[in-house]
Amino acid sequence: MWIPYIALSRGLTSTPHGDMSRPLKGLEFIPVSLALVLVFIYLFFTLSGWWKFAHHRTILGLSLPVPSKWTLWSAVASAMLLVTVPLSYTFAGVSIPFIQLLMRGDVLLIAPIVDLVSGRRVRWYSWVALVMVAIAIGITLWDRGGFFLPPLCIAAIIVYTIGYFMRLSIMTRIAKTPDPDTLKRYFVEEQMVTYPITLVLLALFATIGQVGSFLDIRWGFVDIWHSGAIWWVVPVGLFTAILAVYAAQILLDERENTFCVPLERSASILGGIAASYLLSSLYGLPAPTGAELVGAAILMAAIALLSLAPRFAKAKVAQAQR
Repeated sequence: MWIPYIALSRGLTSTPHGDMSRPLKGLEFIPVSLALVLVFIYLFFTLSGWWKFAHHRTILGLSLPVPSKWTLWSAVASAMLLVTVPLSYTFAGVSIPFIQLLMRGDVLLIAPIVDLVSGRRVRWYSWVALVMVAIAIGITLWDRGGFFLPPLCIAAIIVYTIGYFMRLSIMTRIAKTPDPDTLKRYFVEEQMVTYPITLVLLALFATIGQVGSFLDIRWGFVDIWHSGAIWWVVPVGLFTAILAVYAAQILLDERENTFCVPLERSASILGGIAASYLLSSLYGLPAPTGAELVGAAILMAAIALLSLAPRFAKAKVAQAQR
């Protein structure tokens, strides 16, 4: 799911689509894509019957799902991610693998901190995988020659990191349990609020802003519907909704964050590598560099460690009990 999502996001902002004479700007396609995600997520909750897992309150004779205090704050944090993740794939001169390693790497650094603060055990193989990912980031930074990024890109990374820390902390506090109903309750209550909050904030920016990025957001609310590019944005919304469901299943697993976060984040990085090659063959965009491929290989090794080490540990315990 990461491959088509990333390829479409980057492709829309790199080459003209539909009847447009120019590529879309990053902030231009975010409003409509998030509006579509809201529709797809609500449709999923309806078809799956997950609405019943949320807390409900009777309002004007109707029993309506409502968030708790914690899921409301988690929704705010998730809204920060919703804007920065698609935006991160749209910066000219910043490769997909590079921005992914930066944004995923800082999250991996805070994962064990959240576990330690929450009193959760961090196993040895999670620490080893964390070091491996840090090495991958270091190799890519060295190859690039330093940390040189557009100001908006730096702001996106900072907002993303803060939002992820908030969301991960709340997940660990209230939802990382073996109970599947708790997982579904958290996900429904968070997501049902996240998209309306994000769209309201973006609409506010589009209304009050008169220059630069604010006008781009306004164009995304009003004018994009009249362009042929809209039909290319629809699948972006669909893939975003699917990824939200998959990611929640992994991040809400009862195991420590230092296990869950690398697993979920590394999948997106590998998807970014594949999407880069796809865009290179279709539109002639730059392919991943040798250093980026080395970083991806190290991540694959880290994923293998996270997958195999727990199985070996369980097998060892079972053998000792015989």
